[in-house]
Amino acid sequence: MTDAVIVDAVRTPIGKGKPNGALAGVHPVDLHAHVIRSLVERNGIDPARISDVISGAVGQVGEQSMNTARWAALAAGLPESVPAVTVDRQCGSSQQAVHFAAQGVVAGAYDLVIASGVESMSRVPMGSQTTGRDPYGPLIAGRYPDGLVPQGISAELIADKWGLTRSQLDTYSAESHLRAAKAWADGRFAREVVPLKAPGSDGVLREVTIDESVRSGTTPEILAGLQPAFRTAAWERRFPQLGWQVSAGNSSPISDGAAAALITSSATAKALGLRPRARIHSVAVVGDDPLYMLTGIIPATRTVLARAGLRISDIDAFEVNEAFASVVLAWQVETGADLAKVNINGGAIALGHPLGGSGTRLLTTLISVLEQTGGRFGLQTMCEAGGLANATIIERLN
Repeated sequence: MTDAVIVDAVRTPIGKGKPNGALAGVHPVDLHAHVIRSLVERNGIDPARISDVISGAVGQVGEQSMNTARWAALAAGLPESVPAVTVDRQCGSSQQAVHFAAQGVVAGAYDLVIASGVESMSRVPMGSQTTGRDPYGPLIAGRYPDGLVPQGISAELIADKWGLTRSQLDTYSAESHLRAAKAWADGRFAREVVPLKAPGSDGVLREVTIDESVRSGTTPEILAGLQPAFRTAAWERRFPQLGWQVSAGNSSPISDGAAAALITSSATAKALGLRPRARIHSVAVVGDDPLYMLTGIIPATRTVLARAGLRISDIDAFEVNEAFASVVLAWQVETGADLAKVNINGGAIALGHPLGGSGTRLLTTLISVLEQTGGRFGLQTMCEAGGLANATIIERLN
């Protein structure tokens, strides 16, 4: 049976998603093209052999519209004969791109595939595609008559349901920054990050080499001083039970970034003289309650473990997207995972969360962590708007 293996994976440094962020001056097509080009060049593959480029982006509007993957592939210098497609499973878009790529390889439809993702939240602000529009329609309004809520309110509902305190959320978040800062200091991101030059607000090109949001001096006490981010009088009236624990400090920041992975079969890799770094062992995607929205990672983890025939204790490293600290901590309570194995090199609260690029970013980091720790199995999972979640198990290859 044909398998799917990951030959290599790379990512950009992650910039703050603000007008003066390190990557704000880079068009999202060029940002995306950088990781595609870097992946092709450092693995010495003939780009004409790429069967498809499957990419994730959430804000598919403005500079990230018109099938942005196609323009990134062409901007990266790939032949015009190489097709590309942009997918949207919200924050899990590029993780879903990896799943589609692997499924295509296993089915025999693809030989070499690039799975990637991008989000320039500086240039395409979150929610741009729905501004002034109703994305739901009357039938959804009828099914959920009380109305759905933004992700920040879902994060508050999760904190309340699982009894998570502000101290727990802030302590976890500070640890994410400390782990990320130490990983950078120890050179653990060196293989996965491909630096790039970006124009500053003065127009001068400067090389961006590190993740911009990591704060090595952050402490739980500092984070405790931040005000709740989503508390309003209207939400207080609807949800009077909430303790309002979610702040900017225990949430992921607005970010710019891109990542890409090269996926093929073991047979094709051998024929081309490529050495795979990991095998895609099992994948899953689930739906869950769209009000709580971000809890899908709990059933997704159970589903992918059952499909793989593995237990939570068999997993050596986890990458669980830190959209909010409450999401990861609720997941840990339900799965029993060892937090020492979760986001070992820091997570999105510190590194950043460039929406459509985060799925392949997590994969890139997970491969690095397994190689650094000597682990065999890694599990990645991502909460997604609408009550969705992807989960992926990979196996490190010697």
